[in-house]
Amino acid sequence: MNLEAFKAYDIRGRVPDQLNADIVERIGRAYVAVTGAKKVAVGYDIRLSSPSLAAALRKGLTAAGADVYDIGLSGTEQVYFATFFYELDGGIAVTASHNPKDYNGMKLVGPGSRPISSDNGLLEIKAAVPGEFTDAPQPGSVQPLDITTDYVQHLLGYVDIGQLNNYKVVVNAGNGGAGIVIDALEPHLPFQFIKVLHQPDGNFPQGVPNPLLPENRKITEQTLLEHKADFGIAWDGDFDRCFLFDEKGRFIEGYYIVGMLAELFLQKEKGARIIHDPRLTWNTVELVEQAGGIAVESKTGHAFIKARMRQEDAIYGGEMSAHHYFRDFAYCDSGMIPWLMVSSLLSQTGKTLSQLVDERIATFPASGEINRTINDSAAAIAAVEETYRAQAKQISKVDGLSMDMGNWRFNLRRSNTEPLVRLNVESRGDIPLMEAKTQELLDALEQFAS
Repeated sequence: MNLEAFKAYDIRGRVPDQLNADIVERIGRAYVAVTGAKKVAVGYDIRLSSPSLAAALRKGLTAAGADVYDIGLSGTEQVYFATFFYELDGGIAVTASHNPKDYNGMKLVGPGSRPISSDNGLLEIKAAVPGEFTDAPQPGSVQPLDITTDYVQHLLGYVDIGQLNNYKVVVNAGNGGAGIVIDALEPHLPFQFIKVLHQPDGNFPQGVPNPLLPENRKITEQTLLEHKADFGIAWDGDFDRCFLFDEKGRFIEGYYIVGMLAELFLQKEKGARIIHDPRLTWNTVELVEQAGGIAVESKTGHAFIKARMRQEDAIYGGEMSAHHYFRDFAYCDSGMIPWLMVSSLLSQTGKTLSQLVDERIATFPASGEINRTINDSAAAIAAVEETYRAQAKQISKVDGLSMDMGNWRFNLRRSNTEPLVRLNVESRGDIPLMEAKTQELLDALEQFAS
């Protein structure tokens, strides 16, 4: 049986050769066998293959004796919400997020929406999939669960609606699932939404929604300028990440949003811990410390961030990749909470998003993540370390290689899934230095390029 779809943190593969109804039904059975779950939330994204795969999953779960709470078409975070809010034993989202159109997958969680990954059950589930299964003496039931009211009320709890300004907001769902949630939030908010690619469509007529691709940002930028909107938001397919645009149509790097959200949470809870990833750090650390919080560095990736947040009882965690995690959301990531909180910060300060961001970019300009295809990434990283070792004031290997030269720093790390290295560079208030050092590092990597 082809089990290539099992990855380190989730399940993702091409349909139907790597993922099909038979394999998915078996995964459902194996999930119950390994976890012992009796009540499981199931939701699915807007991909054309998702309804049939979700049906196969429900079949496997119920055959194994689990009751399924079917939340239907949804984003990944809504499965997380259903699992923790209704105190279920686990949840499974059928989704492939921003992968190509012919892919699908699953994200699995246990009680309290704790992620199930390769270090806590996913490998056991994978091992059980090809085995023999016996139907439970009493099959489980399937019952629809409408979470909309409770979920919307939870989201609105992160802002004071009465303090929000009447903003004009461009929202680009990319034909993913975010538009459904915007429609549910709309009656409760004082915003005028300008809706782009709003209707869910698994054919992805404009391409798979991934706002990290520059070509996918143009429509949001143009609509913002055309309508003179105050800010814009775009989501990936399962909307567990959101991406912000200022009133000038400029795409805002996720790094700068982390600091903004940290500040807001620290207004509510002085001394709280904030988790961040090691790729770009100076802006986040400065803002957290100025606001009376404690910045804690964690290895990149949702399983690591969530585990560290629980360990530290952190109120918030953020990655520059636009994943934002919230203690009150069971330490899970949400693509809806961040933009709501940014709208609250804009209303509080009376500043535009460009004004807020420009201050921080000037203080800590950053390259943004640059990917390079490298045959021998280990050798490339070792060579870079040797080149800069003598001038480094600090070297960290929490995640890849981080080197701090005092007035500039960089992080260079290998991709877990592709023959790539990922480079991030930042400086202290010196854009030409940041740009020069970025080019210097790219030139050094060039000799290892494939």
